[in-house]
Amino acid sequence: MNHYICIHGHFYQPPRENPWLEEIELQDSAYPYHDWNERITSECYAPNTASRILDPDNRIIDIINNYSRISFDIGPTLLSWIKPHHPDVYRAIIEADRISQKRFSGHGSAIAQAYNHIIMPLANSRDKRTQVLWGIRDFEYRFGRKPEGMWLPETAANLETLDILAEFGIRFTILAPRQAQRVREIGKEAWDYAGEGINSGMPYLCRLPSGKTINLFFYDGPVAQDLAFGGLLNNGNRFADRLIGSFSDLKEPQLVHIATDGESYGHHHLYGDMALACALHNIESGKRANLTNYAEYLEKHPPTHEVEIIENSSWSCAHGVERWRGNCGCNAQNNPGWNQEWRAFLREAMDWLRDNLILIYEREIALYVQSPWQARDDYIKVILNRSVQDEVILDGSVQSVDAFLSRHATRKLSEEETVKVLKLLEMQRCAMLMYTSCGWFFDDISGIETVQVMRYASCAMQLARDVGGEDLESGYLDILKRAESNISKCENGARVWDAFVKPAALDLLKVGAHYAISSLFEEYPETINIFCYTASSELYDLNESGMQKLAIGKVRIRADITGEERLLCFAVMHFGDHNLIGGVREYVGDNFFLLMRQEITNAFTKSNIPEVIRLMDSHFETHGYSLWHLFKDEQRKVLNQILEPILSEIEASSRQTYEQHYPVMQVMRDLRIPMPKALAAIAEFILNADLRKSLETEELDLEDLQKLVEEAKKWSFELDMTTLGFVTSQKINSLMEKLSMTPEDVSLLERIETTFRILSALSLELDLWKTQNTYFSISRKLNGEMRERAERGDQNAKKWVEHFDNLQDYIAVRCV
Repeated sequence: MNHYICIHGHFYQPPRENPWLEEIELQDSAYPYHDWNERITSECYAPNTASRILDPDNRIIDIINNYSRISFDIGPTLLSWIKPHHPDVYRAIIEADRISQKRFSGHGSAIAQAYNHIIMPLANSRDKRTQVLWGIRDFEYRFGRKPEGMWLPETAANLETLDILAEFGIRFTILAPRQAQRVREIGKEAWDYAGEGINSGMPYLCRLPSGKTINLFFYDGPVAQDLAFGGLLNNGNRFADRLIGSFSDLKEPQLVHIATDGESYGHHHLYGDMALACALHNIESGKRANLTNYAEYLEKHPPTHEVEIIENSSWSCAHGVERWRGNCGCNAQNNPGWNQEWRAFLREAMDWLRDNLILIYEREIALYVQSPWQARDDYIKVILNRSVQDEVILDGSVQSVDAFLSRHATRKLSEEETVKVLKLLEMQRCAMLMYTSCGWFFDDISGIETVQVMRYASCAMQLARDVGGEDLESGYLDILKRAESNISKCENGARVWDAFVKPAALDLLKVGAHYAISSLFEEYPETINIFCYTASSELYDLNESGMQKLAIGKVRIRADITGEERLLCFAVMHFGDHNLIGGVREYVGDNFFLLMRQEITNAFTKSNIPEVIRLMDSHFETHGYSLWHLFKDEQRKVLNQILEPILSEIEASSRQTYEQHYPVMQVMRDLRIPMPKALAAIAEFILNADLRKSLETEELDLEDLQKLVEEAKKWSFELDMTTLGFVTSQKINSLMEKLSMTPEDVSLLERIETTFRILSALSLELDLWKTQNTYFSISRKLNGEMRERAERGDQNAKKWVEHFDNLQDYIAVRCV
């Protein structure tokens, strides 16, 4: 069979981490999840590791790891987040590449990606090289092999970028059809204009200025467009038919291939992972075509034609790469009348900053390392292993900070010099992260993606001040002032900076303030990790008087990434509720500390609060620390603690009103009289609270749950379907996980069935892919045996079969 199909998924999320904490903070817009990475993992990245294939009767035929049957790239910044937060998903993705090597003639389906998704044609030559090299090293570290292909962010390409790919041994990349300029058969002289009508069914050879070559695949544009935006993922069989229908009648080898955002398979399109699994099964089981990946196809069918590309072109901007540097008209199309003139000024500001950071970097680091830019290229090995433990990687080199310094330092460095070198390298890392493409992609300079890249710029400038004493902020903001926002209250980029970037900046003093304030609400061990910092308490006193608390102590704060540390002293006081005051400063000696400690403690024990505040004024240079200086997650946690008694009081009062006036509400319902909004709001609040609490209990009280559901159905009150759906999904998935460990437990099986039966009345939207997969796994292992035992008269087995069969109606799948 000469028909081949390759489906490529570009899986990527921009780095969302707080640049100073190296962790993603709470993102309310992703509710009910903690952040967007969590949400998209639940909707897309995880389901694609174990996607269900259903038959026409909605029965599960099989569960497959989609990644093992498609071509894919996953951004290094995304994989670095998935590994610690969802290790099972991470392992499944890595395993998929190993499986694909067996399926596709030794060629793995994973390809590399330029490190942090910058628009390569707009980068300087040095950054292009580092992005490619870091992407390769990250890939080798995770997948244990060299990549054959590399995804270019937004498929943005020019000849210099392709030349660098070829220099580093990358054999191919994937482009959009409109990026082809002209083509010809190898060995012929005449060129043909390509345009978007290029034959996507073959690879092409591209000759590069250096004399090297690289292979290019141009994906099928119309099919990819229909998949992303035309509803093609609404039906997996229709998806398969569309791919098969793209073959021509020619007998020569043909490749039908598409490339889209991987998030289409579950995040952008609900159950998109199942549509993909269905299409793959349809094609493979029906022997309609050969599934392949790019490297395998290239080995079997080398290029017969060559191509020239359109310089500075991409897949998501019809104007080349203008979307990332100008007001070309490409935008999210959500805000008619807006413009994106701000993009040019943001690009100008970033370029100005980058060039100034280069001067500082070269000047300062040359005192300590042999080759500044070789050191930066090699720094990826430190990023991948920041521990002191040595780790040997694919190229035979050792990863760790010490190993890195032994390779690059001109001599043995002192601790202070090591900190400076690491700060300079982190400055350069931030200088590349600030170019992440999403910062320019959307509609306004005040968007969260743009604020994120500006925060990386802020972090880079802070590091530059630390190591070189130069303040670049004013020059940077002079350019941003010209970047006008479409939102009147935001005015321009400089105002956005003041509102959203500057308040986020951290130093060791602010980390110390976070430690001191949060210690009033949570007992800490002597040493604790706070994101990418370590706090080691050397003395801690806590005094309490009624609702008031006073903490005084000294703590050593260490930045785990650079090794910088400072010994701080602090005094913080909680007046009750959200009222806090605190002072933090560098430790200046025992005499000062002992005097401060004695005076403030004495004033507190005498309940002389004005004197406590005066003494904080006297002893601390900066004493304005408060609840607002806690990191976002801890801030929310503390506020929830503060609100807990308040909400309990409100709930008790509302419950009393609800119960007291319930008979009147009942009469109004029977007489079909509209409920007053005040009463309806109270009833909604109580019912939602009771349902949520019932579902969150360790052991479900099914009788209580039944009464609550009946009560909810009795009234036409609005339920919090998002929260209840999320909590219910978690509870059912948890129960099914327990069942997987004791699959013959009839009583547990019955409880799960009863839970489903009770909650079905609420018509909640549930995320049950884990439950469905667990059900399928149990069915394969135990269903046949239990049915045989039931037929032999085993009463327990009969009950098991009855409940197991009933359960499949609730989880919307059956098992063959």
